[in-house]
Amino acid sequence: MTVKEDTAARRAAAQHALAEHLRLTAAGRTDEWVELFAPDAVLEFPYAPAGVPKRVVGRDALVAHMTHFPENFDVEFVDLVFHDTVDPSLVIAEFRSKGTAVPTGKPYEQTCISVVRTDENARITHYLDYWNPLVAIEALTPEDVPSDADRGVTFGG
Repeated sequence: MTVKEDTAARRAAAQHALAEHLRLTAAGRTDEWVELFAPDAVLEFPYAPAGVPKRVVGRDALVAHMTHFPENFDVEFVDLVFHDTVDPSLVIAEFRSKGTAVPTGKPYEQTCISVVRTDENARITHYLDYWNPLVAIEALTPEDVPSDADRGVTFGG
């Protein structure tokens, strides 16, 4: 295999890991989803609201964090666009989620940018997730809650 072919294969595998992350998250298949991550993987949320950790480390913590996601959001991820990088194990992607906040029935439409690093086995080692927590908070807030209420959002147990 040439260097160029190896680079293309690594890039394709890294992009596949991110696409599978989105597919399994939307399907609520957390046990399969966590297998996409290295044992000591980091999931980071720079814009995390109150009640959501900014950093989750390790598979057990990842599962605990995502346990209630399927109960809270019925979503699909669409319009996935990858941006080429010099490092084939680094993936930068834009995508949208569209769906519903299950507890309220309100729409959940989110635009995301993710920066993902993978290892030599195409397992995710670091996932930097840029999403707007205000969209999630609004979708999960019942209509009868005043807009000035102290609101947060939780996904995990």
